[in-house]
Amino acid sequence: MTDETPSDSSGKKTNSPIRTALAAARERRRPSGLEFAVADRIEFLNARHWDVATRSAGLFMSRDYLSTLAHSGPQSLRCRYGVIYREDTPVAAISVQCLTIDGTQLVQSVDQLSDDDRAQLAIRKLGRRALGRVKRRVMVCGNLLSWGPHGVAFADGEDPSELWPAVAEALYRIRRADRLHGQTDYVLIKDLSDQQCEASDSLTRFNYRRVETEPDMVLDVPAEWASFDDYLASLNKKYRKSARNVIKAIDEGSGAVVVLDSLSEDSDRMNELYAAVAHRADVRLAEMPAEFLPALAESLGPDVFAAIGIRVDGQLAGFVTVLKDGETAIGYYLGVDYEVNDRMPLYHRLLYSVIEQAIAWQCRCVSFGRTALEPKARLGCHPVSTSVWIRHRVPVVNLIVRQLLKGVPHEEPPERNPFKAQPQEVTPNVE
Repeated sequence: MTDETPSDSSGKKTNSPIRTALAAARERRRPSGLEFAVADRIEFLNARHWDVATRSAGLFMSRDYLSTLAHSGPQSLRCRYGVIYREDTPVAAISVQCLTIDGTQLVQSVDQLSDDDRAQLAIRKLGRRALGRVKRRVMVCGNLLSWGPHGVAFADGEDPSELWPAVAEALYRIRRADRLHGQTDYVLIKDLSDQQCEASDSLTRFNYRRVETEPDMVLDVPAEWASFDDYLASLNKKYRKSARNVIKAIDEGSGAVVVLDSLSEDSDRMNELYAAVAHRADVRLAEMPAEFLPALAESLGPDVFAAIGIRVDGQLAGFVTVLKDGETAIGYYLGVDYEVNDRMPLYHRLLYSVIEQAIAWQCRCVSFGRTALEPKARLGCHPVSTSVWIRHRVPVVNLIVRQLLKGVPHEEPPERNPFKAQPQEVTPNVE
């Protein structure tokens, strides 16, 4: 048999695509050499080892948050957890959510469409019925109730690029062990920054494909902002006037911004307001149950969890929750009565409330997430790009997925700068 491996000009053999694919296949079937502890509940793992591996990972990989999510979060999610060891030392940890989805969770609900275009409405209804018959099992390394890299953590001092193959092995082990619940069609690792994607580039050898998603809209909070008035003062005249008009409209419309101390009293109404927002989303993989936010507030405490509401004539018309993750404030779940919002700017006032809370907590930035990019850009947010890694269990299908992902559109954030122009330093002309 003739060796047809291509050679360079010096006669040295180079890797052909086939040899590269075969080498990757051999690596996928070779153990990483590390050891694993996998559990159905976070409480089943060694707590100290989990804390060592996740010390720098933040709030969403903490045992308090994950335990609350597992007990009070969506019942459609089955959670799995793992700690990766080098000999006796925990070096990484993963948090996984498994669920079954159908196509209707990936498109806008037909009840959000206008009757004006009856042909388009009929097409959407037919498409939605067809998509409802398409069901797929997905394993998500991350958190469907948050955005950000909340599925993988590496212990301090460890090189993530060296450990990502072990993460891929851990996900493979969980997927294989989970077959009694059904065959997993897709594995998704969400939501990594550009730097984290570069460190995890070895995942391509395990048939993962990268796709960019909508960016996280982030507002930087300078240390000199001691109050919300300082934020307003930093805005240029146009945007400062707009912000004050929003605040004035709530005050003059019988609205009152209040701190929601007891979420259990308002949980049903909050869930109703949240559902009004969630049902407008194009993608709904997991919906938050009414008991989740009250349970999370009790678990995390007021130093980490805040809930702000707007009452109109005594009735709760909107709310937003804010989480403190180190020096980052996260504008978490939000709900709005859209009928009231048509009369007064509830949504925009809630966004300003998140900034107020971040300044009160002395946070250095605010993460507003990936929706409503235009109004968040007007606040002064800038986009931080994020991507996901996705893999189908059938290698041939991965080739198709790779092509499909190239055509997946995502919303681009508008460019806005609401802040005053900074004076330029003048260098004295010394001759």
